[in-house]
Order: sequence, then C-alpha cells, then structure tokens
Amino acid sequence: MTAAAILLAAGLGTRMRSALPKAMHPIAGRPMLNHLLAAATEVFDRAVVVVGPDMPALETAAAPHPTVVQRDRLGTAHAALQAAPLLDGFAGDAAVLYADNPLITAATMRRLRAARAEAGLVLLAMRPADPAKYGRVLTNAAGAVTRVVEWADATEAQRGVTLCNAGVVCAPAADLVRWLRQVRNDNAKGEYYLTDIVALAVAEGVRVVAVEAPEAELRGINSRVELAEAEAEMQRRLRRAAMENGATLIQPESVVFSHDTRLGQDVTVGPNVVFGPGVSVGDGVEIRAFSHLEGCEVKRGAIIGPFARLRPGTVIEADAHVGNFVELKAALLGRGAKANHLSYLGDVEIGAGANIGAGTITCNYDGVNKHRTVIGEGAFIGSDTALVAPVRVGARALVGAGSVVTEDVPDDALAVARGRQVNKEGRGFKGKKGGR
Repeated sequence: MTAAAILLAAGLGTRMRSALPKAMHPIAGRPMLNHLLAAATEVFDRAVVVVGPDMPALETAAAPHPTVVQRDRLGTAHAALQAAPLLDGFAGDAAVLYADNPLITAATMRRLRAARAEAGLVLLAMRPADPAKYGRVLTNAAGAVTRVVEWADATEAQRGVTLCNAGVVCAPAADLVRWLRQVRNDNAKGEYYLTDIVALAVAEGVRVVAVEAPEAELRGINSRVELAEAEAEMQRRLRRAAMENGATLIQPESVVFSHDTRLGQDVTVGPNVVFGPGVSVGDGVEIRAFSHLEGCEVKRGAIIGPFARLRPGTVIEADAHVGNFVELKAALLGRGAKANHLSYLGDVEIGAGANIGAGTITCNYDGVNKHRTVIGEGAFIGSDTALVAPVRVGARALVGAGSVVTEDVPDDALAVARGRQVNKEGRGFKGKKGGR
C-alpha cells in the first residue's frame, strides 16, 4: 500500500531565539527538516512539507517535495489539515511527522507503517527518563489506546503513567483528513490539537495502538540546549556507524562528523578531528589529531595532519602526505606528493611525487580574481617559496628556498628568485655603539 508523509515545519522556534526557522537549524551539518525528509522518503512514497508564511529557506530545503503554507498558526491539527488538498483522492495511508523531531529513524517509521495493518490509527510513544509534562497515552487491558491526555488535564493517577505521546500518527489518508476537520479548539490555548483525533477515532470504534520507540529518537527540539542534545545523539550514531563499517576512532567522543561523511575501511582517525560536509575518505587513510576536513576527497593510503586543514575542492591522491599546519583549498595533491609543514596551497595542481617545502604559499588572489598554480611531477619546491599565480613549475624542476616565483619554470630547470646575499664586514653588533 502506498503512503504519504506530512511534515510539519511551520514553527517559528521562539525559544531558539533565532531569525532562522526552527526546522532549518542544523544537526551534523544538515537542517533538521532534511534529516527527517531523508528518513521519511525511505519509507513513504510521497512527502508534503507544511511551512509558515515567509519561509523561503524552508521551501528551498524541502525541494523537490511540495510545500503548503499554514498562514495562521492555529495548532498542529490545523497545520496538518493544510496538506489535505494535496492528498485529495489519495487511497493510501498518511502519517504526520514533526520537523523538530528529526532523529526518528527509517526503521521506526517502518514499524509505524507495519502496525497500521492491525489498527485504524497508530501513534508513536516513548517512556522518557523524565516524563515531565508530556501527554500520557492511556490503554485498556487489551493494549489498545483509549485516550491521550495532556499533562495539564491529567489526574494524579494518569500522570503516573510512563507511556508518553510523541505526537506522530498514521492512518488511512481519508480518515485522517476527516478527523482533522472534526477537531475543535475549545481548550485553554484555542488551538486545534492533532492528538484530539485519537478520541475521535476511539469514539468511532476504531482500534488505536501505540508503537514504542526510544526517547533518543522521539525527543523534540525547542531550544538551543535541546538542539545540542540532539547533536550529541546524532554524533553518537555517526561514530558508531563509522566504527562498525571498519574505521578506527582513537578517541571517538572527540571526533565530529557531518551527516554525509564517508570513511573507507581501515581508516584511522585521531582525536579532535572535525569533518564538515562533503568529505570522502578512502581505505587505509590516517587522519591525525586536530585536523579539519570539508568538501574534499582523500584517497587510499594518504596521511593527513596533525593540525591540517583541507578546504572545499581539494583532492588528495593515494599515498600523499599533508602535514602539520598545512592548508589546501581547491587543490589537487598528486599521488605520493608531500606537503609536510606550514604551507598554504590554494587553487593549485601538484603532480605525483612532488615535494613542497615548509612555508611555501601559492599567491592565488590578486585582489580581483583567483589564479591557478601548476606544479609538475617530481618537482621540489624549496622552503619559504612564494608562487605568484598564474604560474607553472615544470616536472622535476627545483625551486631554491626563499624564492618568489613569478614566471614559469621549465621542466628539469633550477629556479632561484631571491635577492643576492651581501655580507658587510664589521657591521654586526660589535661595530655598533653599545654592541656586545
């Protein structure tokens, strides 16, 4: 049976104290909305995102999935109902999810869908360590849900129930829309609550069941503190996945991953390494402590760091070495090439087996445009060299230390581009007044 997901993302996130819509706040380098969409689209055939007015960033993030706008924020049932026109005539099931619950896994969503075969309405529930003021899920002796009661309306006995509502529901789309239209707003806040459809379903004699999932998946995010807690949970997942797939993390709790980091087998990652978005690492790579990688590819057997920075557009070929305090941007470091110390290499192509001396920089920006440097295979660039782009150093060429290279260097040539040393006898300290 086909199924659709309605993702509610219209919240302003007032407690976040941010101009950014709540669902756009990132976890592991990706907006909350996109985490939820990625899981939902593994399970559901269609997805519709409900956004608030004047939220173009959310509409862009949701693409190519359609969006509808909740003009007036009148509650969760009202928000879900905005998607009804897009489900007109839809014969399958529909689930309502929340963009500020971004950690729900595809596996849990599959269990939600599977349970729908046994009941007319299914909801997700949890048993949090601190039930706090969550709504309580009340069940009968047969285990069917009879009611969801909000904490403020619950009796002391009901507050003692440990099964708490997570808000996510799944039902036949036609029934869901019909119940949403029946929800009333006669409550203290004057809002239309999604949880009220449970009572409507029970009143019709529909069997309602709860599917339990871990609190770590179902926790909501309404503040920066809760965002940090969700980030910590996502990092635990990503670290575990990396190790289960064959990577060694020397100090796992100190490594920061992006949602899309890809590590090969037998990769070793030292302490305090940060992976930004768009990093791919091949088999047998070693990434040493305090390195930062973003938007780059590191191929088999390379060594990175410690204290190295790989910026977007960088490709490190097999068996190449990038050492301490070396920064590369839009750079290709050829197979077996080495840049081991204190260098900036931007907009550069470095051939296989080349050696870049300490303190070398590519002067790639003239104040208006970026220019490229090309260094041939087997070239040797002496320490403290400045390569003023656009410039080419040929294969097997040698550049003397301290040079400022402004012209192309032919293959197999020696280039020395520095002032001639002059020694002045007697002009040292001894020849100065007060000298030693």
